[in-house]
Amino acid sequence: MAKKYLVRLTEDEPTYLKSLIHKGKVAAHKRLHAEILLKADLGELGEKWQDKQIGETFGLSTRTVERVRERLVREGLESALNRAAPVRARKRKIDGENEAHLVALLCGDAPEGRSRWTLRLLGQRMVELGYVESVAHETIRQGVKKNELKPWQNKEWCIPAKANAEFVCAMENILEVYQRSYDETHPLICMDESSKQHLKETRQPIPAKPGSVEKYDTEYERNGVSSLFMFFEPLEGRRHVAVTNQRTAIDWAQQIRHLVDVIHPRAERISLVMDNLNTHTGASLYKAFPPEEARRLLDKLDIHYTPKHGSWLNMAEIELSILSRQCLDRRIPDQDELKTEIATWQKHRNASGRPMEWRFTNEHARVKLKKLYPTL
Repeated sequence: MAKKYLVRLTEDEPTYLKSLIHKGKVAAHKRLHAEILLKADLGELGEKWQDKQIGETFGLSTRTVERVRERLVREGLESALNRAAPVRARKRKIDGENEAHLVALLCGDAPEGRSRWTLRLLGQRMVELGYVESVAHETIRQGVKKNELKPWQNKEWCIPAKANAEFVCAMENILEVYQRSYDETHPLICMDESSKQHLKETRQPIPAKPGSVEKYDTEYERNGVSSLFMFFEPLEGRRHVAVTNQRTAIDWAQQIRHLVDVIHPRAERISLVMDNLNTHTGASLYKAFPPEEARRLLDKLDIHYTPKHGSWLNMAEIELSILSRQCLDRRIPDQDELKTEIATWQKHRNASGRPMEWRFTNEHARVKLKKLYPTL
């Protein structure tokens, strides 16, 4: 059968093609196509090779050689030298009823044996349930992106019960306390606790340098745990962090006495906001001190407990989070260094004297958290 697309190069084209073959920085496919065109050239100086011979020489199929010749005749030399643009199938979209099915699957439980949905699992389940005959995982990805769903993410959260009168009562009490103006004789203190594990390096870290980040070894040595007591005064922007060996009822009582006698010795009464833990009670004072001393300290306190699943209402928790990110997010080998680092952080942060900007009020809560209130 006579060839349909014949290669007849112009006078200048063979020279150009040979220069491509001998150049150092030319794409491999472009150099190969130049070889094909030179071998298939039927001009006076052409080599006039058959497609089969060209294919066997360069390890190509005859059809590949034919396509290069065809693009030369139909589209020109540059098109023949480059790869053919892939024919892209029209992307199928998930919309309408199938989109609703996809959202329902994503918002439901993952299959047994899997911690979360993947794009391929979603596609398989839609086929199994008869929603579609077939679907590519890329089509699923577009549907997930369109609906702003992120099946690979989840978040730990404090979820209070709906229509919970006990929760909203304690919440509104805390929010009312936060609206009071500053009074030196009646200061507001938020208190929370945390801990820090001590880790020693077993090998000396490699310092950072231009073009290379700091490197530390995966191996470390555990060296105990220290407890942290955070006392935060939001209206004055001051905080005091105590580092102890443990967080027992006795330790809490000792910190309360330090608050009353050292931090605020002139206060007539202290409004103390804290989580409702079993150690955060007047009984802990009686465990640590004689009855007269325990009663003296307790009479100085106006205690307000955050509701269960409502620790986010405690502003000291925010300060502990800042402390963790700014100071403690690294390996600290022992308690002495921990105390030094925290004292330095505390000094710099207290120097700014910024009060906490708490804007969430009972009026906001009754709108945004309406589902938590009992229906009358």
